[in-house]
Amino acid sequence: MDVGYRGPAACTAAGITYRQLDYWARTGLVEPSVRSGAQNAPLYSLPDILLLKVAKRLLDTGISLQQIRNAVDHLRGRPAPDLARITLMSDGVSVYECTTPDEVVDLMQRGQGMFGLALANVWRELEDALGVVPAEERADLPTAPQPVDELARRRRERRTG
Repeated sequence: MDVGYRGPAACTAAGITYRQLDYWARTGLVEPSVRSGAQNAPLYSLPDILLLKVAKRLLDTGISLQQIRNAVDHLRGRPAPDLARITLMSDGVSVYECTTPDEVVDLMQRGQGMFGLALANVWRELEDALGVVPAEERADLPTAPQPVDELARRRRERRTG
């Protein structure tokens, strides 16, 4: 079953404001993947919240929103074990993905990397932050009523009526 977290919990864990969360969802930077829509409260998955936290960290270091979008798009949809092996490096303009220590060292030796963000550490921070917040299951929540099939209703009435 899909499990997710409501907006306030996602904001707290990612260190962002609700206004940022709303803006990023409306502009497609990070949308709730467990459940979205006007009928029910949106639910964000743990990987969604990881992407929110990564976006916030990159934004805090001065990376442009366009480069953040590129980085998030690059990471979106990857399985958790793959994300845990990634270190994002940046020279303040571009964001680079490194998956081995050798790649990090190579990037630093070329003078391109100024800071690094190990996603495994970010993942552990999120698990700690969300450990005290109850998750919700998508299947346990009320769903929108099904549309009435008018023709089928009339047929039933004729048979019983």
